[in-house]
Amino acid sequence: MIDLHDIRYVRLGTRDLAAADRYALEILGLELARADGGSHYFRSDNRDHTLVYFEGDPRDHVVGFELYNAAELDKAAAQLSNAGVDVRAGNADECEQRHVRAFINFYDPSGNSIDLVVRPHHSGRRYFPSRDAGITGFSHVGLCTTDAKRDEIFWTELLGARVSDRIGDAPLLRIDDVHHKIALFPSARNGVQHINHQVESIDDVMRAWYLLKSRSVRIVFGPGRHPTSGAVFLYFEGPDGMVYEYSTGVRHISDADEPLYKPRQFPKANSSYCMWGAVPDIAEFKAL
Repeated sequence: MIDLHDIRYVRLGTRDLAAADRYALEILGLELARADGGSHYFRSDNRDHTLVYFEGDPRDHVVGFELYNAAELDKAAAQLSNAGVDVRAGNADECEQRHVRAFINFYDPSGNSIDLVVRPHHSGRRYFPSRDAGITGFSHVGLCTTDAKRDEIFWTELLGARVSDRIGDAPLLRIDDVHHKIALFPSARNGVQHINHQVESIDDVMRAWYLLKSRSVRIVFGPGRHPTSGAVFLYFEGPDGMVYEYSTGVRHISDADEPLYKPRQFPKANSSYCMWGAVPDIAEFKAL
């Protein structure tokens, strides 16, 4: 089984790179690491980058996950190929674009583009945000799935993820002790459904709420608290319709908890997404 070490980055196509830059800096509060031609790289922690906007189709999304070493990458490529998945090794230029030593790319059964990378770059200097958003790091993504049961099998039996909880047919998947690093939400489309950054405290969530309202940014869910992960959250809309989330206080499931932990089943209802009563304006979260 493939052992995903951590989630690493998201790459998003955009038709308006300047507008995406402004949003990442003024609204999200990320740090611009570099602008390299048609790709702009942003930091949210000690990694070289965690979000890239590049000139291209806004439906073009790639999520990168880190493996431990080159041997694990070779093994993963073989396992995916043996399972009938088309695997492509990144060339030198693509590795340079991603700031990794090597990577492979493939698509999950819903058509989500996934990179597995080794030796991704870290930064030699501290993360310095463009505003005091309280961000501690990039944490997880929601992915759209056209068949949640099928894709859950793919992610758990081939990619080694474990189910923490389910909301309806949507599994929340962990690859380490964090409650989830990937969530699969039933949809008629594929692609990244939302991007999460962790913040230090509830104060940061609420400061963001007031800032977003003052800047006329569309808030699509929250503030609220997830009954699954326990995290206090706020979801808001970004460029090209992408949804971003700030959250804090996410549950961890330790190695000691692992043998006894049993995933919980929540119904597809608003109360399964927010225990405070917030109602989502996100297509994949809506109960009806």
